[in-house]
Amino acid sequence: MQIESGVSLKPYNSFGLPAVAQTLVRITGDADVRRVVDHAELGTAPKFILGGGSNIVLTRDMPQVVLKVEVMGRRIVEERANAWIVEAGAGENWHDFVTWTLAQGCPGLENLALIPGTVGASPVQNIGAYGIEVKDRFESLDGVDLLTGRSVTLGAEMCKFGYRDSEFKHSLAGRVLITRVRFRLPKPWQPVLGYLEIERKMNETGIGRPTPQQVYDWIIAIRRAKLPDPAVVGNAGSFFKNPVVTPEQCRDIIGRDPEIVHYPMPDGTMKLAAGWMIDACGWKGKTVGRAGVYEKQALVLVNRGGAIGSEVMTLARAIQESVYGRFGIRLEPEPVVV
Repeated sequence: MQIESGVSLKPYNSFGLPAVAQTLVRITGDADVRRVVDHAELGTAPKFILGGGSNIVLTRDMPQVVLKVEVMGRRIVEERANAWIVEAGAGENWHDFVTWTLAQGCPGLENLALIPGTVGASPVQNIGAYGIEVKDRFESLDGVDLLTGRSVTLGAEMCKFGYRDSEFKHSLAGRVLITRVRFRLPKPWQPVLGYLEIERKMNETGIGRPTPQQVYDWIIAIRRAKLPDPAVVGNAGSFFKNPVVTPEQCRDIIGRDPEIVHYPMPDGTMKLAAGWMIDACGWKGKTVGRAGVYEKQALVLVNRGGAIGSEVMTLARAIQESVYGRFGIRLEPEPVVV
């Protein structure tokens, strides 16, 4: 078990925000977690689980024990008649894992290509893009209980997945450290193509029945065209969740703003495009302090250089007030604010 003191977290969060971990422990397997639980001082100390740092906003130094998840490994668990079961360590880079599954001839995650972060964080956030969420491909996960040190295996039902949500944001928050995740990739493969940007790619290329690799390439091209690379411009991806409202609420908003972008959901509710609302309030490209709204996508807040967490949150709150004032909708941040 590797214990470090006074560690800068700036390289470990995609926003590039300054913060220091008083104590950081690198977790490479279940045994490391148990050593932390059994440790005389660390065992009873408050803990913070850190994956790829792509979904957090650090506003201060971290007095908690930071558990940096670095569990690696990828494998095909089994091939069934109707699915491939694949597994990855929680510390694996998500996009690299998606790329690897295609190389193994196991498609199904291509719509989730280029999402930053780690495999272990994917079920916590129930990451999703272009018609697919992790819950649609989830099989099970392994973890360790941070109170008892016992190993646990959880299926989809126990994870209670919702829109950008799971039980790991509620009763299991800070309670279970995820070490491995398994995914069920259906056979035969069927492309998920129901998004306008994907339909545009089909029309541009004249390809009506794309391969998994072609869908993967399209998704990467779409994301790169409108989202900043965190290695170049600090950001945490989409900063706000797309709000879900009742049909009645949606009709009321359409009555006032007929052009608002909205999507029907399977349960009868309506999803509103938060980026469209932020843009409509005039925020695209604006800057507050050293934090700003990305010029190509109003849903993304960026570090203009040298920003601190409080500047990001000041900007976020100003956007929330603007959107609430015009649409009567309170936007909810996606990242975890520390």
